[in-house]
Amino acid sequence: MTPWIAPCSLPGQHVTLAPLSTAHHDDLVEAVRDGELWQLWYTAIPSPEGMASEIQRRLDLQSKGSMIPFAVIEPTTGRAVGMTTYMNIDAVNRRVEIGSTWYRHSVQRSPLNTEAKRLLLTHAFEQLDCIAVEFRTHFYNQQSRRAIERLGAKLDGVLRSHQINPHPQAKNTLRDTCVYSIVASEWPTVKAHLNFQLNRSNAKETRSC
Repeated sequence: MTPWIAPCSLPGQHVTLAPLSTAHHDDLVEAVRDGELWQLWYTAIPSPEGMASEIQRRLDLQSKGSMIPFAVIEPTTGRAVGMTTYMNIDAVNRRVEIGSTWYRHSVQRSPLNTEAKRLLLTHAFEQLDCIAVEFRTHFYNQQSRRAIERLGAKLDGVLRSHQINPHPQAKNTLRDTCVYSIVASEWPTVKAHLNFQLNRSNAKETRSC
């Protein structure tokens, strides 16, 4: 029987999402050093020393059917600049979460993230026929919350004292998790919004050339 969701490549103009592999390790180590992203206490981003085990963790979850991990590839260089996933896969109810995402500092707040989300959402709603796509983030991760809201996702609620934060800088603290979603009926409007954002970004790049 063909699985409901399987590893795939999702190509775009500003980014390509490729199935994660151990071959991406060195690029990802360099990427995470750009901004020392593992120091952020309100999110879980692997350190350079922990990159190999994080890649393996994601691949192990893929083998169990609960995650499809991607390397985020910058087309101009062909190098991995971050990671993202479909996670908490619920084939019965046709729901996925887009999460465990991070990008090197130099590509943050660029069209790369907008297009990556459009690629993932398009595949989820138009190929997988998802009923809903979820996003979760720490209450204090203001940058992530703003980015999710710019996509057009709506806040479903806050899971208070949801998890124990393992980060050394936040020892013995509890995470309040903000849960957002986009449902299938909203996808045409969200897609039009994302297309508008990307077309505007492309027009700015053309004028600057």
